[in-house]
Amino acid sequence: MATVRALDLPLGPGLLDAIITCHEQGIAFCVLDQRLSPRRAKDELTWLGATEVLDVEGTLTAVDGGGADDGIGLVMLTSGSSGQPKAAQLTWDALTASARLTTEALQGPGRPVWYPCLPANHIGGLAVLLRIALADAGVVWGLPEDVTRGPAYGATHVAAVRTQLARFDLSDYQTVLLGGARPPGNVGPNVIATWGMTETGSGVVYNGRPLPGVDVAVVDGELCLRTPTLFQSYRDRPRPSIVGPDGRDDWFPTGDGGTFRHGLVHVQGRLDYVINSGGEKIWPDDLESVFMAMKGVREAAVTALPDDEWGDRLVALLVTDGTVTDEDVRDVATYSIGPWAKPKEIRYVAALPRTSNGKLRRDQLAHLH
Repeated sequence: MATVRALDLPLGPGLLDAIITCHEQGIAFCVLDQRLSPRRAKDELTWLGATEVLDVEGTLTAVDGGGADDGIGLVMLTSGSSGQPKAAQLTWDALTASARLTTEALQGPGRPVWYPCLPANHIGGLAVLLRIALADAGVVWGLPEDVTRGPAYGATHVAAVRTQLARFDLSDYQTVLLGGARPPGNVGPNVIATWGMTETGSGVVYNGRPLPGVDVAVVDGELCLRTPTLFQSYRDRPRPSIVGPDGRDDWFPTGDGGTFRHGLVHVQGRLDYVINSGGEKIWPDDLESVFMAMKGVREAAVTALPDDEWGDRLVALLVTDGTVTDEDVRDVATYSIGPWAKPKEIRYVAALPRTSNGKLRRDQLAHLH
């Protein structure tokens, strides 16, 4: 097994330099979450296979995490919404392909100049640094909480999650890449909604259209991909594959349900979360989008509870301004999708649980009141 250097560094020039050094030396790296407790950090070092830790003083400390497969550039924990994360291994070739592919897709009047503001232990934040390190992209540094000032410093591009998009005015950026979750209602013309995951080296579908070189197929309702940015394997298991419509078995099943028609990808949501109520399938993401379009709704989530009659009892959880009624909610669900999409229970809550990159914690929804 090869060396894995854990970078215990905050977001900033030092972290970027450390990544560039790892690339030059052909060393696999991972980025540690600066917010972790010592106990959790120890667990993650093991899951990541770290063999050494680089701290802010420049000191390398040996640890016994087991290492990574030969040829790996990055080991990163998947940022799933529940359960213990898996450690995905990506080669330097895949990382370079992702950096160059996305940079070329975003070329405008000049080269992109990024304002890094997302944690680099998630792929959305790290991908920004990799575009700077491995492709023709520039950088402007500042405090993450000062993200609105980026354009005044010369930044043209920023990667953000839905929480930032809701809280900050990012309209002065040439491009805002949105990842982690669906957009919060209407967004500005400079916002590009991306779809991708740790396993694909960041977003590979922009505003519903696959990037050049990215193949998309649907097999039994599941979105499958073939892309040069794809990860090599998990640390503890091979990369899953599936036979695609062309008869080849090199397609990656993403676990997301969706459609691909006329060159456009529509992501319906995680297959694990599809709700079957009275024999009808309901995709939480689709119904949540319907609720989010309602006046007075600030956030929306859909979950289900076991029910002897319905199988799954549909539950809507809404953050509103107080003007929304149960009748409004059920009427819009019926009008937009069908009578089977009417929630059997509606809960008005103060906030919805989310991961640090904006994804709903669906494992916590059923217990929320």
